[in-house]
Amino acid sequence: MKKGIIVLLAATLGLAACNKEKKGAGGLLYTIHHSEGKEKIKEGDIIKINFIIKNDKDSVFYNSFESETPQVFPVQKKMFSGDQQDALTLLGEGDSATFKINLDTLAAYTKQPKNEQFKNDKYQTFTVKVEKVFAKKAGEADSTFNKRASDFFQADFKATAEKMKNAEEGKLKTYISDNNLKTTTSASGLQYIIKAPGDAQRAALGDTVTLSYTGRLTKKNDKGKYPVFDTSDEKTAKEENKFQPGRPYGPTKMVIGSTIPGFTEAIQLVGKGGKITAIIPSKLGYGEQGAPQVGIMPYNPIVFEIEITDIKKGVAPAAPAAPAIK
Repeated sequence: MKKGIIVLLAATLGLAACNKEKKGAGGLLYTIHHSEGKEKIKEGDIIKINFIIKNDKDSVFYNSFESETPQVFPVQKKMFSGDQQDALTLLGEGDSATFKINLDTLAAYTKQPKNEQFKNDKYQTFTVKVEKVFAKKAGEADSTFNKRASDFFQADFKATAEKMKNAEEGKLKTYISDNNLKTTTSASGLQYIIKAPGDAQRAALGDTVTLSYTGRLTKKNDKGKYPVFDTSDEKTAKEENKFQPGRPYGPTKMVIGSTIPGFTEAIQLVGKGGKITAIIPSKLGYGEQGAPQVGIMPYNPIVFEIEITDIKKGVAPAAPAAPAIK
């Protein structure tokens, strides 16, 4: 683990914040945890950062460290003094800090009510680690700068993905070892544990199953838990700060064959009333692209806890026609 990340995680536990918080414009509060002394970020720079978002109750709403999804974006002109863009200009490459954005100032500027998730909070807290600052050269044309930045970050993404690819087998072994699991491995590479086989009927392609599920990453967060990236259980969603207002929770209907291969295979291994834990390697999951929008990076193995409550027989998909013999 990098030294800067250790400093950052210590800060999130409140170990580095004593007597260092400062006041900025627009009600901004900030604490610089570590500085490399490099040139500060400015408008127009393209940056790569890791960050954690919390509310006043210290509940985490997003953590790019645990999901391994640093964000790359151009620094925009600040909307008002003390906003996120303004706060970033206090940092340079390699720096880490905690910013508390005043939500009353934000609401007054935008003339919009507070976000529902932060309606009872005064601040939205960002703990940030700046991984890279890509700056425009003096006199450089915008097109040249953008091309140079695109090439750099594409190469950076590929290098990161390659590291993840090489680390996947180790992640799987560590997860299984740490949880003392005795798994069965199928021919495809799916590892699973049948907790309850259910009845004798098994779903097939084209059938509709009703099930409950929770999907987790295989890397622990700073609280020692495996983060949830998706769940059909409302209670779990709220506990994990993954609750989505308006989304229907509860048992979910799915057609066999409409999900990632590992999930499709797993739900055909148990019957109605069956429960299974599926440890899915990336080749049977989200592969080399991942699903960064929900925290799944390239070559990330994932785990699903699944319970099937019903199976409705459907029409199996037609087999492809045999090629004509000439």
